[in-house]
Amino acid sequence: MEIKIENLEQIREAAREFISLIGDRHVFAFYGKMGAGKTTFVKAICEELGVEDVITSPTFAIVNEYEVGESSIYHFDFYRIKKLEEVYDMGYEDYFYSGALCFIEWPELIEELLPQDAVRVTIEEQPDGTRRVTLN
Repeated sequence: MEIKIENLEQIREAAREFISLIGDRHVFAFYGKMGAGKTTFVKAICEELGVEDVITSPTFAIVNEYEVGESSIYHFDFYRIKKLEEVYDMGYEDYFYSGALCFIEWPELIEELLPQDAVRVTIEEQPDGTRRVTLN
């Protein structure tokens, strides 16, 4: 499945389309170069899901938790992970297998720990500045 983001004004519409595709899946691994728009897209998704907290990149915290009603959404950024032991120490399994939505940036650094049913989401900037979001 593919979603095209024409511009920033259209990102919330793209987020709604993404949400319509989630189904019963919980873990989403976001791939893309630095500056491709991973954090911006995850923020738009969280806002469309009803998160009222300030949504920021968890670059230094590794994981941010957002509450929506009685549910949690976990937003990970593994960019600064140096060793897999750091991920083991944080108890990644408790998050990934909790049934809560998990949005993971820089999953290539923890690829071997991703659940088998994780949805791979690739965000690519196109030459014209638009973004192509592909779900696999």
